[in-house]
Order: sequence, then structure tokens, then C-alpha cells
Amino acid sequence: MSAFEINVGRLRQGSLAGRQTALVCLALSVLALFTTPAAAQPSFRGVRAESAPAARTGIAASTITAAFTPGDALPLVLDTIRNARGTLYVAAYSFTSKPVATALRDAQRRGVRVFVVIDAGEATKGYSAARFLANEGVPVRTNARYALQHNKFIVADDVTVQTGSFNYTSSAAGRNAENVLVVNNSAALGAQYAREWRRLWDEGTELPPAY
Repeated sequence: MSAFEINVGRLRQGSLAGRQTALVCLALSVLALFTTPAAAQPSFRGVRAESAPAARTGIAASTITAAFTPGDALPLVLDTIRNARGTLYVAAYSFTSKPVATALRDAQRRGVRVFVVIDAGEATKGYSAARFLANEGVPVRTNARYALQHNKFIVADDVTVQTGSFNYTSSAAGRNAENVLVVNNSAALGAQYAREWRRLWDEGTELPPAY
């Protein structure tokens, strides 16, 4: 019988003085449990810890990355596009960024299915990238349903979402104070943004290529 068990018995059965003594001894016994020398500790060598459920099923954890302008907002947007392997759903307001437009074109050329819906008023401006993308064979629709189609987001491969205040423009990258947020490996968030994108797309009108 351990000292701990002996002292518990004394605490239950003894006189008042005996109980007080047993209580002190019991406290010392409990303290001893947590101050056992390392050599006397039980060994867990060779015992394999259970993996977390996510690790067992191969599901990657979601990650969130933020960037700002002045700063690394544009590279974060470009990384989102360049890392896509299956689909890119783009909702844009003002769209004049050559790097973003070129990255979307290149994504389509490597086999990614790219679709862009853009504010109708912005799409008709001569310097808009919408016409460039349409001419490159990227499906583009204009949305005139609202005073402004002011969304700026990308859904990549249904599980990655890029959003924030950042317009796809040179001004946003070089002159404004803007933010970009990217959430990776979130199927639930990706599905929510994809549903909204599809609604905007279904309301839109095809922008045909000029040639």
C-alpha cells in the first residue's frame, strides 16, 4: 500500500489530531507525486503518440495570409493565381493591372479554367483588362445589375479565397493603402464565395472578343 493510500485511511478514521497529521502527510504525498526524480518516472520510449485526425486523413489545415500596400499585396494576389491548378473564379470592379491580367491569361494557357465577372461600367473603359482577357479567350461577363459590382475576390480550386479592398489596378498596387487576405484550404469558405460568384456570373452579359 502506498503512502498516499495509508494517509487517506488515517484521514478517514483517525482522531482530530491524527486527522490533522494525516492531512499534512497526505499533502506531502501528493507533492511527492509531482516531484519524482526523472530516473523514477515511467518511460514512454517506444510508445507512438496518436496522430491528430487531420493528419490521419491527410486534410491540410487552413492558413490565412494578409498583405498590404505599400507592401506585398500584389505578389500575394499573383501567387494565388499562379498556384491554381483547376479553376479560377474572379470578381472584379476596376481592372487595369497588367500583371494580374497576364497571370490569368497564363493560367488559362496552362490548363486552368478561368472565368471573370466585372462591373459593367468599368469593363467599357478603354484601359480595362477585361477586353484584353476576352481577346485572349478567357470567358468574361459584365454585371450591370447594381450601382457598382464592387466585389474584388478570387476563388482558386474551390478551396482558396483571395479577398480584401485591393482592386486589380496599378493604383492599388503602387499608390493606395489597400489590403489583401488569402485563406487557403477552406472548402467551406471557398463554397460560400463560389456561390456568390456564380450568382454574379449568372446575372452578367458576355463580353465578346473584339477580334
